Amino acid sequence: MRWNKRGLIYEPNRQYDWNQSHAAVPVVDQLNDKVWRIYYATRDKLNRSRISYIEVEAGRPEKILYEHPEPVLDLGNLGAFDDCGVMPSWVVDAGAQKYLYYIGLTVMQRVPYHNSIGLAISNDGGRSFTRYAEGPLFGLTAQEPHFTGTSCILQEDGVWKNWYLSCVKWEVIEGKPEPFYHLKYAESPDGIHWQRTGKVAIDFKSSDEAGIVKASVLRENHFYRMWYAYRSANEYRTSTQTSYRIGYAESLDGKDWTRLDEQAGIDLSESGWDAGMIAYPHVVTHHGNLYLFYNGNGFGQSGFGYAVAERL
Repeated sequence: MRWNKRGLIYEPNRQYDWNQSHAAVPVVDQLNDKVWRIYYATRDKLNRSRISYIEVEAGRPEKILYEHPEPVLDLGNLGAFDDCGVMPSWVVDAGAQKYLYYIGLTVMQRVPYHNSIGLAISNDGGRSFTRYAEGPLFGLTAQEPHFTGTSCILQEDGVWKNWYLSCVKWEVIEGKPEPFYHLKYAESPDGIHWQRTGKVAIDFKSSDEAGIVKASVLRENHFYRMWYAYRSANEYRTSTQTSYRIGYAESLDGKDWTRLDEQAGIDLSESGWDAGMIAYPHVVTHHGNLYLFYNGNGFGQSGFGYAVAERL
C-alpha cells in the first residue's frame, strides 16, 4: 500500500481562548455521503485541552464547510479524572445517540500526567455531549495499575470491541519520567460495561520501543486491518529517528495480530507540517478509497491532514 499525501486540513485559528494551540487526535464521523465531521483536541494558553469539531466535504476534506465555535466537551469537574483536559478517541452511533469515547487527563506529582478512558453521550447528533458519569469507564485496576488512553470501537454481532492504549510502566529516562504503553483488547455487550482480560493486541517489537497508540481498525474481506502510531523510548520528542511513525497490522480474528509496519506506506515528509513526526491515525473508507487522517509535528501542534490510498 502507498498513501498519497494530500496536505494539511486544519490548524488552530486562535480565534477563541480555548483554541490557542494544537488540533490533535482527529476522529472522523462520516455523517453522510456529503459531509464528514472531524472532532479534535485543542488547547488553551494553560495547556488544557478541549474537544471541538469541523465539518468537511466528504472525499475532499481539505474543503472546510463549518467550524464549530465552542467545545462540545469541556474540562471535567474539579478533582475529576478529566479536570485538566479531554481529547477525542472514537465516535460510535448507538441508536439515536452518539457515544464519544474520550481521553480524560489530570496532572500528577511524580509523573507528569494520568489518563483514563471516559464516555460522553450526544442526543443532538454529535453537536454537544454530556458525560455518562464523572468517573472513567476504564479506571485503574489491579491488573492495569497505570493509565489507559485512546480507544478504537467496532460493533460486530452484538459485541462491542475496543482496541485501547494501556500503560504498563513508567521509567526515568535522561532524568525524566516516561510512560511505556501498548494496545490491549476488550469487549462489551453495550459499550459501557467492559471486560478487560489483559489481552495484548499490539505489543512492543523491541526493547527500544516504548509507545503504541491510537488504533484505527477496519474489517475487510473477513480479516482486520489496523493502523496505529508507535515511537521509541529515547528522544522521541526531538529526534526524527525515534519520533512517532504510523504502523500497520493484520489479524484474522481481531485479537491476535501480526505487525507489518513496513507495509504502512507512509513516512515523514522532507519538510513542512509532518516532517518531524506522524501520529494518531484515523482511517475511513469512501467510494472504494481509503482516507488516512493524522497529526504531524508537535503531537498535533501543526494541525492535522490526510492521505488517500486505493483499497487493496
